[in-house]
Amino acid sequence: MKLIIVTAVEEFQKEVLKLFKQANIENFSTSDIDGYKIGSSILSASSWFSGVKGGNESNLFFSFTDEKHIDDLFRLVKEFNANLETNNPLKAVVVPIEKFI
Repeated sequence: MKLIIVTAVEEFQKEVLKLFKQANIENFSTSDIDGYKIGSSILSASSWFSGVKGGNESNLFFSFTDEKHIDDLFRLVKEFNANLETNNPLKAVVVPIEKFI
């Protein structure tokens, strides 16, 4: 068993849910997070309060699952990212689990 973690900007929430379903990962959790990129951007420069830097509304998805489902999800995430027209790819990591109850 391993822990898969996926982060995405909020706009991709529905797509990530579809990817989890396609990978047959039926049990997972989500959390709302703020994502940050250090550096200048057109969006922050055009803000009313350009001196104030806020995060992008993002989502964190995670699941305890097996290697096969993780391999399927990674393949799907790579395909999704290859077709993106934005600079906000899905990020995915796998963390091994030593013990669990």
